[in-house]
Amino acid sequence: MACHPISGAKVLPIMQNHLRLWIIGLTLLIPGPLLAHGVKGDIRTGGMVITARYDTDEPMSYAETLIRPPQADLDFQSGRTDRNGRFCFYPDVPGEWQVIVDDGMGHRLTLAVPVDETFIKSGWLSSQALTPNAVSKPVKVLMGLCIIFGISGCLLWWKSRKRTASSLRQHHE
Repeated sequence: MACHPISGAKVLPIMQNHLRLWIIGLTLLIPGPLLAHGVKGDIRTGGMVITARYDTDEPMSYAETLIRPPQADLDFQSGRTDRNGRFCFYPDVPGEWQVIVDDGMGHRLTLAVPVDETFIKSGWLSSQALTPNAVSKPVKVLMGLCIIFGISGCLLWWKSRKRTASSLRQHHE
């Protein structure tokens, strides 16, 4: 029998293996869920949708789009229109915003979009929070602990079964 390093008490070899399994399990399974961060999403109404079309009424599909806020050095947003020529953004300050849509083939649309304080306040009123992960952190930690208990219980049962079978054989001989 070995001595427990902290208390000095005698520890059975099977308990020593069980302790090692716990330490390995705790270091591998629990820190991930505790240190990881989740993600959340919102569905909001009231954004600004720009639709870019050619004079033939055909949409400017997948055209490069640049959104410039009023009196700012950095661009607010950039991207591409969707297949219907639409691009959506949520202005966060009042003033005249500039929207530039360029298809890369010589067609360029520049729009001045006036945004007032009322629009900004009303655009953020209606929202619905979404949580893509149905399992919370405490539930993940609990699941990890249950897995560890289950595996160590199975291993201890298996070892005790082997030990009981071998002692029965020795007793009958």
